[in-house]
This record gives sequence, C-alpha cells and structure tokens, in this order.
Amino acid sequence: MLADWAGRRITVEIDRPLGTRHPREDDMVYPVNYGFVPGTLAPDGHPMDVYVLDGSEPLDRCEATVIAIVRRRDDVEDKLVAVLDPGFAWDSAAITTAVDFQERYFDSWIELP
Repeated sequence: MLADWAGRRITVEIDRPLGTRHPREDDMVYPVNYGFVPGTLAPDGHPMDVYVLDGSEPLDRCEATVIAIVRRRDDVEDKLVAVLDPGFAWDSAAITTAVDFQERYFDSWIELP
C-alpha cells in the first residue's frame, strides 16, 4: 500500500487542526494538523486519515506529500503521514515522536519508502 502513496501529492481536508482538542478525548490536543483525503475509503468506512507533520499554524485544507504510513496491528486502518515541505527529511524516530500523542494508544509502527 505504501507504494501506492509514497511521494504522492495529495489534497488534505483538515478536520482537526493543530492545537484543537479531540472530539471525544478532552485531554488529547493535536500537535499536528490531522485530516483526511477526500474521495478515498479506508477499511473503517471513512476517508483515509492523514497526519500533516510540518504545519506551524492550524490549517483547513492543504496540499501535502506522503512520506510514510503509520501501520496499526490492533486497528482496521492505517494513517498516511504527509508534509507540506518534502525537502525536509523525516526519519522513523521523528515521525514516531510527532504522532505519539495518538499512536501511543495503538500497537503501531512507521513504514517508510
């Protein structure tokens, strides 16, 4: 699946902007912009979710480049990882740190191209 997405430029609709609280978990604040790819379908029946790592302000919508996928062993869906500036290299450790606010609740790992 990563081969289908890696390096691809995507449009992301941000439904949980940087700095907002999770709709059901008041103690979870999004340190990144989080959204979905319109027109896609993930195994949970909703569009494919995306972490946008390098935004410095809350966004509503953006164009980003897919650099990795967060794989989950204990959930039905994976999450795309994208960046606004594909010129900056993110390694697995940096991505893990950036998404830990949510992924700490799952048995997940980062798949890089």
